[in-house]
Amino acid sequence: MTTSSAHASPDALPIDALIVGAGFSGMYMLHKLRGLGFNATVLEAGSGVGGTWYWNRYPGARVDIQSLEYSFGFDEGLEQEWRWSERYAPQAELERYANHVADRFDLRRDIRFDTRVTAAHWDDKAQLWEIKTEKGAHYRARHLILATGCLSMPTDVTFPGIDTFEGPIYRTSRWPHEGVDFTGKRVGIIGTGSSAIQSIPVIAEQAAQLTVFQRTPNYSMPAHNGPIPKADMDAWLKDPRAYRAASKDTGGGFQNDGNTTTCATETPPEEVRAELERRWAWGGFRILGAFADTGVDTEANRIVQEFIAEKIREQVKDPAVADMLTPKDHPFGTKRPCVDTGYYATFNRPNVSLVDLRAEPLVTFTAQGITTKAKDYEFDAVVLATGFDAMTGAIDRIDLRGRGGRRIKEHWAEGPRTYLGLMVAGFPNMFTITGPGSPSVLTNMINSIEQHVEWIAECLVSLKQHQQTSIEASAEAEAAWCQQVAAAVTPSLLPQANSWYMGANVPGKPRMFMPYAGGLNTYTEICRQVAAKNYEGFIIRQGDRVLSDSHVFTSHPPMPDIPAKLLPIIVERLTAAGLMPAAQ
Repeated sequence: MTTSSAHASPDALPIDALIVGAGFSGMYMLHKLRGLGFNATVLEAGSGVGGTWYWNRYPGARVDIQSLEYSFGFDEGLEQEWRWSERYAPQAELERYANHVADRFDLRRDIRFDTRVTAAHWDDKAQLWEIKTEKGAHYRARHLILATGCLSMPTDVTFPGIDTFEGPIYRTSRWPHEGVDFTGKRVGIIGTGSSAIQSIPVIAEQAAQLTVFQRTPNYSMPAHNGPIPKADMDAWLKDPRAYRAASKDTGGGFQNDGNTTTCATETPPEEVRAELERRWAWGGFRILGAFADTGVDTEANRIVQEFIAEKIREQVKDPAVADMLTPKDHPFGTKRPCVDTGYYATFNRPNVSLVDLRAEPLVTFTAQGITTKAKDYEFDAVVLATGFDAMTGAIDRIDLRGRGGRRIKEHWAEGPRTYLGLMVAGFPNMFTITGPGSPSVLTNMINSIEQHVEWIAECLVSLKQHQQTSIEASAEAEAAWCQQVAAAVTPSLLPQANSWYMGANVPGKPRMFMPYAGGLNTYTEICRQVAAKNYEGFIIRQGDRVLSDSHVFTSHPPMPDIPAKLLPIIVERLTAAGLMPAAQ
């Protein structure tokens, strides 16, 4: 371990760890390594901490996991001194929280802001990472930790003639820090994903006219936002440790009253209706956990689809508009559902109109606005809510080269391959926090972040204690894990949607389901077993000498209880995908 200051000089002695990104994962990684005596530096492209909550400050931006659970649990003092104002904290409050964490743990002294990493090459001889930044700075580090975020790189969506538009164009993913006043403006917004669903009600209150251009409608549930319910706060205050543990011991990493035994198709319709109504009234993602079969069985899923379609019709007065806002091309829950405040009711406003881009395709931008096949629209401003190059976008935009100079883009040419979503074969000492192949975006990100950071930190401690210089995933273990990722999602309905989980929103991106769908609790146990078996599936070296060469991956937790009705469906899908041998 080095003893020189991490900020003495970029070209000085190598540091123990270079962390890319100062969002929640990068901050906790820095704090954790510091506490263990490691020398670490964070490089951050933005001018402040917070990651997602630094960049995404569009109107209405807020978290979709309850604030109590979307917060760090690693420090009891931090927990006790911070109080959230709402069930679902807004962007500004989340950014304040990130700054509070940075100040409380004195993190800024080891963070270099306005510093974008452009290249990171592994030096086989020196057993180090050579890192370069956009401004030409050079760093050398024993370990490279990518805390770049799953939804941090906007898609490069553009449209014909967009440069000819004479008004301002705003991207929800890079909103001006000073804010935007749309009072009296004619505004067009392209997209109806999460950022659009959150921002449309707010923009509609300001704009003289708001025109929403939609290609694919999304499912959205009401947040019923407000102060944190007393029962939830009381449960948390009674025993924060137990509350956190209960959250982490779930598939989604948050308490959602999940039903893993009762099937909607085997329950009387009036009881199904009552349960869906109860969860809709509670709000947020609670409806996702209503029944055990809605994520697997098409018939069960259709029950929820029809329930939500009815709720949309109840809120939107114009039947034609309600029909346009109702998803029809994917099962419920196969794209990340949205959580909103007044989204559907916004389309009852006289100053809001909806354009179906499937029926009325966009032809070009003009100097005055947008032309579709049916009409010319004039706007004073346009908002692009066109999403992110999820999971891999921020990683493969870095010139990453591993052992023998192999590029990450080459390794991921047919889709991202990792071992446990933590490491990539052929890229020694490079870790990804909530990377592809981990539960990440299917969970409460904070709990996934804490699990990853703590696993990585324990791994580095083990290497140091045993005087080992490098660790990397074996190709065999990586391949086996990719099979596990496929096996976890195949029985579900998730692959039936052209979602950003699949990379479907980015032209030319390989189609594969990127996150691990087996649940955070299951995944955590697998990671624990791997570490307990002397880092099974990893190759560990001391210089050029191989000390541990466990190529295989055999760690599998016990199978969860599955309702008998679902077993034939699961077996059929796994067999069809070649992930289970056909019965003889």
